[in-house]
Amino acid sequence: MASILDSVNQRTQLVGQNRLELLLFRLNGRQTFGINVFKVREVLQCPKLTLLPRLNSLIRGVAHIRGQTISVIDLSAAIGGRPVQDTENSFIIISEYNRSVQGFLVAGVERIVNLNWDSVLPPPQGSGKSNYLTAVTELNNELVEILDVEKILDEITPAKTDISDEVAANLSPITERKRRIMVVDDSAVARKQIVRALEPLGLEIELAKDGLEALRRLEELVKDKEDINEVFGGIISDIEMPEMDGYTLTASIRDNPKLTSLKVILHTSLSGVFNQAMVQKVGADDFIAKFNPDELAGAIDRYLKEA
Repeated sequence: MASILDSVNQRTQLVGQNRLELLLFRLNGRQTFGINVFKVREVLQCPKLTLLPRLNSLIRGVAHIRGQTISVIDLSAAIGGRPVQDTENSFIIISEYNRSVQGFLVAGVERIVNLNWDSVLPPPQGSGKSNYLTAVTELNNELVEILDVEKILDEITPAKTDISDEVAANLSPITERKRRIMVVDDSAVARKQIVRALEPLGLEIELAKDGLEALRRLEELVKDKEDINEVFGGIISDIEMPEMDGYTLTASIRDNPKLTSLKVILHTSLSGVFNQAMVQKVGADDFIAKFNPDELAGAIDRYLKEA
């Protein structure tokens, strides 16, 4: 266990060519779950938790770690399972999502595995809209479930999706910019948040659930056209997605002469530890950490006016 915990911090700089590393863990029962190591700050034996009044029932308490007070979410309870009972022998995964730091209480942490995103698939059809999965993969004939953490966090503390009056007042007139964009994100919650934030821009928005779906759609649209800008003014893409991540999608767009001029904004919950050099290497036009509706709407307004 010590080697697993020690290696987490060393590996949080991973950004690969359509690759990821997952930290595997269990909640209650034998099912294995995974979280991208890139979002993990550290893993700790669960410390003593302090209870505070009026906490959300899914928050087991707060922990004081390295000078910071962190809410600890019972991940099993958050997805509808039994709460973790034995906190003294449990662990917390300290992670950073959407510009905030939180701890996830889990029953056990196993190991880190290195995968290609193309071996990580969307949830199976028929799993329903109420499931908490963004992806699944198979390791040693065992299914590993990757949770939609953004959905979990939004249910606990809903994200603000409306832009401020100040930003709304400074938006360009609709007639001065292109009106069609593509939004690519594997989280249904994240897609809805983006659409809501961009409503004041009067945009026509096409949605895709992963990079491969987006790329195929873009290639289809330019079969009979010379330039993608005749169709889209830009694309907003998550980075972490099954089958093809946002880095690979961006690089593929830049490698296609008919797509290369398309404005690409990478929009991800990798807020504090993302690799700016990698963003530049693949040729993205901008990086915006989730989720700030003012920043997102302002950037899209600016890029569409320039397109």
